[in-house]
Formats: sequence, structure tokens, C-alpha cells
Amino acid sequence: MRSSATTEAGESPDPMTTRPRAASPIPAPELLRAAAEAAVGKKATDLVGLDLCDLDGVADYFLICSAGSEPQVKAVAEAVEERLRLLGARPWHVEGREGRRWVLLDYVDVVVHVFHEKTRQYYLLERVWGDARSVDLGVE
Repeated sequence: MRSSATTEAGESPDPMTTRPRAASPIPAPELLRAAAEAAVGKKATDLVGLDLCDLDGVADYFLICSAGSEPQVKAVAEAVEERLRLLGARPWHVEGREGRRWVLLDYVDVVVHVFHEKTRQYYLLERVWGDARSVDLGVE
């Protein structure tokens, strides 16, 4: 991921729109696999890892997974967050915790999407990023 410390005018970037460099000492592929293992541990299904490194994406990798109920969406997201925290990674941004239909955990280089099954069918995120390469997550 690319980011800059200042704008062309020499001003500090807006922290809400400028993605920081990853603070985690853990390489992104390892974070991706650890997140996948945590998700599987909470019975997440249909896991897909996408490599966005060669695309102009918002991250280097996506993990997309499904859960059958809102409580399971919450449980999967919490398990992923806890597992990555143990590795020294903290999310830069989290969305959707309250709604529990689509929780997004943004670790800058890795973004984890935990979908309720029906919400995932609606958004079809894999199709939006259809040019991305699949990543073998080493799980399931």
C-alpha cells in the first residue's frame, strides 16, 4: 500500500481519508491466513482470499467469509479481531458491528469482510473485485 505523510501543498493529510502504513510487524499474507483460521474456528463458511496487490485497490488482500446468523457474524468478527490482536495487529477501522450483517475489519493491508449469508449474496463482493487473484488460505 502506498501512503504519503503530506499532501502536495505540504499539509498534513486528512486522517479519515488517508490510509496509514500498516503498523503490524506481521506480513500481510500471514495476517490473512491467521484471520482465515480464526474465522473457520467460529464456523465461518465460503472463505475467499483475494490478492489485490496488482490492482488499484484499497488494500493488498481481502478475506471474505459468511456466517449464517447475526450472532455468528459477531462471533466470527470478534474471533478474527482477537486472533490478530494476539499477533500484534489492531484494526485501523471497523464498520458494521452494530448491524451484524456485514462487519468490516480494516487492517490497512488486509481487510476482512464478515457477511451474513444473505447480505453477501446481495453485494457479490467477489464479482466487484473479479480481476483479483485467489489466495490459498490453507484452511477448511
